[in-house]
Amino acid sequence: MIIPKTKEEIELMRESALVVSRTLGMIAAEIKPGVKLNKLDELAEAYIREEENAVPGFKGLYDCPSTLLISANDQVVHGLPTDFEIQEGDILSIDCGAIKNGYYGDHAYTFQVGEIKPEFAKLLEVTKESLYRGIREFKAGNRVGDIGYAIQNYCESFGYGVVRELVGHGLGKKLHEDPEIPNYGKRGRGKKFIEGMTIAIEPMINLGTHRVKQLKDGWTIVTDDGRPSAHFEHNVALVDGKPELLSTFGYIYKVLGIESDEENEFRQTALVL
Repeated sequence: MIIPKTKEEIELMRESALVVSRTLGMIAAEIKPGVKLNKLDELAEAYIREEENAVPGFKGLYDCPSTLLISANDQVVHGLPTDFEIQEGDILSIDCGAIKNGYYGDHAYTFQVGEIKPEFAKLLEVTKESLYRGIREFKAGNRVGDIGYAIQNYCESFGYGVVRELVGHGLGKKLHEDPEIPNYGKRGRGKKFIEGMTIAIEPMINLGTHRVKQLKDGWTIVTDDGRPSAHFEHNVALVDGKPELLSTFGYIYKVLGIESDEENEFRQTALVL
């Protein structure tokens, strides 16, 4: 059952999403060769609890042992932070959740470490663009399949694999609410969008095959062919029939010195960082 939110609830969810946005911005400054993934996890938990007066959204949920899920290179999602040391040329998908005011924020960004291979950079560029193409379809009159079609059609035009087994989802007082939001689909199919819906859209796109497998740790999902994967995620509400972005990559961009207006079309009021 889809649970629409009031405008007041959506603003509370924006606060939760921005806790995650600021956490990812803080982490962006710490991603360097030689840094261990579990160090990033420790920093994120301390920041969420002490600086944001919030609670890590993943830790303890489904027995998840960590605040961050960090997936390096051929890992798609759900990578557990270990003592793996970051290296020049790596790509890292960092997924983070937080609970504030009783609502979840949950989004992700794939970082590049120093100079990466051109084909990896293109994968990141296309995956992030596919996220915004999906968000544009989250509007009055459309259905779940319209988001999936937009993402799939764009990414497959580059020969990339669109992961089937893992999907976006509704978001609210629970991390996973109805409906599921696949990154593939057919136009006009699936549940119809309704005013006040809040969802997480998160394309997971592989450089090679769309097939994936799970490691023995019971969490980490990797590509079946060992080629890299990218993952970007935003939280979005349907407000006045249009997509309203609740999360932002702006804090990440501020740290990395990136100028971008990519989010402007999805905000009714400007976000002050």
